[in-house]
Amino acid sequence: MNYRHHFHAGNFADVMKHALLVRLMAGLQKKEKGFLYLDTHAGRGSYDLTSAEKGDTLVRQPEYPNGIGRLWTRTDLPESLAGYVALVKQFDQDRGGTGAAPRFYPGSPWIARLLARPQDRLALCEKHPEEFELLDIALAREPKVSLQERDGYGALRAMLPPPEKRALVLMDPPFEAADEFTRMVSAVEEGLQRLPAGVFALWYPLTERARVDAFFHGLLALKLPPTLMLELEIVGVRSDAKLKGCGLVVINPPWQFEHEAGPLLDWLGEALAQEPGAGSRCTWLVPETR
Repeated sequence: MNYRHHFHAGNFADVMKHALLVRLMAGLQKKEKGFLYLDTHAGRGSYDLTSAEKGDTLVRQPEYPNGIGRLWTRTDLPESLAGYVALVKQFDQDRGGTGAAPRFYPGSPWIARLLARPQDRLALCEKHPEEFELLDIALAREPKVSLQERDGYGALRAMLPPPEKRALVLMDPPFEAADEFTRMVSAVEEGLQRLPAGVFALWYPLTERARVDAFFHGLLALKLPPTLMLELEIVGVRSDAKLKGCGLVVINPPWQFEHEAGPLLDWLGEALAQEPGAGSRCTWLVPETR
């Protein structure tokens, strides 16, 4: 996968990840006490979607028309998605978008910042120098936001447990390294040791099922607390598409989060399908104990 996320900004994977992030933030905010939002791979924070058509040397086919573009004019959005789309539209408008079609898209740092309450705090990590420079320009002056030019996996050791004793950690790496899944598992292990009740959201691509199953095996070896697996596929398993879908593992999800996430993904599975065989899954890797 290409590290420079602006090539993919606003695509189906962003829609899935960010719509669920909105619901995770809402779930944690049901309690008055603040929390730390830690983004281990924050990227540049916001994206001009016209850049998605420009590769390093060649014109590219933009991906956002089959992502946020498909939701832009829908009038039948379920309540669980309407807030996310409204947030993106407001972000676009505030930066000069005409509203006729998406132009400016918020990354996870801006989504979290726009949803954060005064008692919530953000720590945003990005190790790529050029991406960090753009992140710094976008968010350095925002209150209760700290920026770290560093490997985000190491940030768990430095920042957990936070003073608030509550945290939502988003791990959304670029998956350029062959050992990315292994590094995620190690980071989760350390994070849970430092904050056992923390909420950890781990994004992953659906390319090779065997790699994902090995990832799950590694996670389950940690003897996890309640853990939810959410997946969205935009094509069938026999498709030639390299990226067939994506998933999000949520460790310690907020109470009843699955009751929102499941129907949300079902709706997106139909709205964002690109080939027959698309669909979604919402299941427990480690069930809640009642």
